[in-house]
Amino acid sequence: MTRPLYAAAQIQTGLFRAGLPGILPMSLNPQASAASARARRLSPELIIVAGCMIAVLTFGPRSALGVFQMPVLKDFGWGSDTFSFAMAIQYLLWGAGQPFAGAIADRYGSRIVLVGGTLLYAAGLALMSISTTPLAFDLTAGVLMGFGLSGCSFNLVIGAFSKLLPEERRSTAYGLGTAAGSFGQFIFSPFAGAMVGSLGWQTTALIFAAVMMVVIPLTAAVASPPMNQNAALAGPPPQTFRQALSEAFGHRSYVLLVIGFFTCGFQLAFVTIHFQKYVVEAGLEPSVGYWAFALVGIFNMIGSFSAGWIGNRVPRRWVLSFIYLSRSLVTLAFISLPATPMSAYAFGALSGLLWLSTVPPTSSLIGLMFGTRYMATLYGFAFFSHQVGGFIGLVLSGAVRESTGSYTAMWWASIALGVASALINLPIVEKPVQRTATVPA
Repeated sequence: MTRPLYAAAQIQTGLFRAGLPGILPMSLNPQASAASARARRLSPELIIVAGCMIAVLTFGPRSALGVFQMPVLKDFGWGSDTFSFAMAIQYLLWGAGQPFAGAIADRYGSRIVLVGGTLLYAAGLALMSISTTPLAFDLTAGVLMGFGLSGCSFNLVIGAFSKLLPEERRSTAYGLGTAAGSFGQFIFSPFAGAMVGSLGWQTTALIFAAVMMVVIPLTAAVASPPMNQNAALAGPPPQTFRQALSEAFGHRSYVLLVIGFFTCGFQLAFVTIHFQKYVVEAGLEPSVGYWAFALVGIFNMIGSFSAGWIGNRVPRRWVLSFIYLSRSLVTLAFISLPATPMSAYAFGALSGLLWLSTVPPTSSLIGLMFGTRYMATLYGFAFFSHQVGGFIGLVLSGAVRESTGSYTAMWWASIALGVASALINLPIVEKPVQRTATVPA
């Protein structure tokens, strides 16, 4: 089957599973289905817009949780280590659930995973508002939200993009999807700060839970086809799940990529949860913290899109090394200068340019090396490394703050890991794996 017919058939099966009105299978014949899909398919632009909207809505509340820390601690008399541990659980389970969510999406289509994840995420937000003990907070803000995010975050959107979009649109779409998540951070961070101040953190959490319901109808536009339908149209025998994992973890460049991604999670989790508390303890107003963090979101839109665009033109390993090294330099400058509103805003803007800009080159490298068939699964394992880094970063940051009274050691650990990851990514080989038999992407 020619590539255009195969692409059209993919879109037809995705629309049929999504349950869109007027989309019915014309025939069990793949060519007839392809012809029908060609006439009715969703445009790449519409798929990208819907995926970006999902990224905005799912990433926004999670990125604003740092705003909740001080009022939660004040209400219950907890220490930073208690709040940080719940967030660490969230990060770890988000990462641990990602390979499984990706495997289900690869096998049965993305929509079922996105809807299920959204419902868990909303439940976690809603129940967090009535959690009055550390254990309850761990179960709601940690377990429920963590597993929910593994099924509805922009990582699943990226996996859907890899199957629904033509190859020449993917890297840019990855950048747009990541940038959209940051736009959610830009919107929700000051929004959360204002709402927590006027309505309280419990009411804010309930409102965010209600907002998540908007995601569910959007999932119809990014419903990727189930693997059994995809394989039926592909021709040659497909690679098995076990073979895909064995191939990836036996591939040196993939392992280096996964190890380097650990640092990204460590750095981002620490800053997301503790930056605003650090700013207040440095003598600045709370508004400086959440507006500086909002700048992270808005500048990450530029950084993520730019990383996706540049990744089509220069070696992606160079892009990743530059990002990790630059993060370390920006952090070094921030902690070396006196704490002022201007230094906080500058840190927010510069960190934003480097924030999630690692995602487009990382995801496109995985697609380049292994194809898109198990893209959501293999990216899920890389993301698990990212979240393990976040888990360790949050556990350490809470413990270090309580034991030493400052975050200084955490800033230096972040700097050291950034330099290490800059070096780790340089030996990556950017080419498809060599297989004994051709496996369809």
